[in-house]
Amino acid sequence: MTPTGRPADAGARPVIDLHTHSSASDGTDTPAELVAAAAAAGVEVLAITDHDTVAGWDEAAEAAARHGVALVRGIEISCAWRHSSIHLLGYLTDPDDPPLMAELARARSSRSTRLARMVSLMAADGIPLTYAEVLAQVAPGATPGRPHIADALIANGTIRHRDEAFREWLGDDSRYYVGHYAPEPVRAVELVRAAGGVPVIAHPFTRTRSGGLDDTLVERMCEAGLAGLEAYHRDHGQAEVARATGLADRFGLLLTGSSDYHGKGKRNRLAENTTRPEVLDAVVAASSGVTEVLSP
Repeated sequence: MTPTGRPADAGARPVIDLHTHSSASDGTDTPAELVAAAAAAGVEVLAITDHDTVAGWDEAAEAAARHGVALVRGIEISCAWRHSSIHLLGYLTDPDDPPLMAELARARSSRSTRLARMVSLMAADGIPLTYAEVLAQVAPGATPGRPHIADALIANGTIRHRDEAFREWLGDDSRYYVGHYAPEPVRAVELVRAAGGVPVIAHPFTRTRSGGLDDTLVERMCEAGLAGLEAYHRDHGQAEVARATGLADRFGLLLTGSSDYHGKGKRNRLAENTTRPEVLDAVVAASSGVTEVLSP
């Protein structure tokens, strides 16, 4: 097994990246630019998984047809559990499913008011920032998030990269951190399944984002319909991959690998981790078929 999760003899296999972000949430590439970048990087199957929104799906689909890339339409749902953030990837969900769409809309609305409160706290301490500057970084219809605060600080010359903002001001342990509404993980799994989709925990053992994920919660999520774990990710070392593999063996879960690409917003590169074709086949088989993988 290579560090990417692809078998060593996988040269002839398609390159599959199942976790990327566009400007519909906190990526810096538009959906069309994301697809073009993926094609240039040799990605043959791409999943667009923006935070709490399907707003980028149509543009990505048009671009995928032009660039000859197969497209897996998905979302990344931010979940809350014991003061930790756990992210759930939902593949091939029905974009018109009322309960799921209502939950995502509630989360997006809460994110927006949360940013205003964070900016107010930061400005009170003399950090040069206004909420108007932050809003200028959010594309129309995009899901607002902390990375947009970072982008505003970059735009006004305070910092040079998002990493600086998260290290100094935007981390979960920062004095400026403000929470937002997010569904409980088991509930999110149920919503994805009810919408015909396939739920996979994103970067499950990343300390800064999924620190509260324990085996008991994974078991509960499995009982609700969890399908897999994103084992191969930049933020996972050998110990985290081994833990994911053990849980997959125990509960019969799929193991995926992805880049978690955000354009210039993160240092992650497209296809730096990938997913085996047979795993993608299993994801597709587990979906209801309402939202299909778009062939190139």
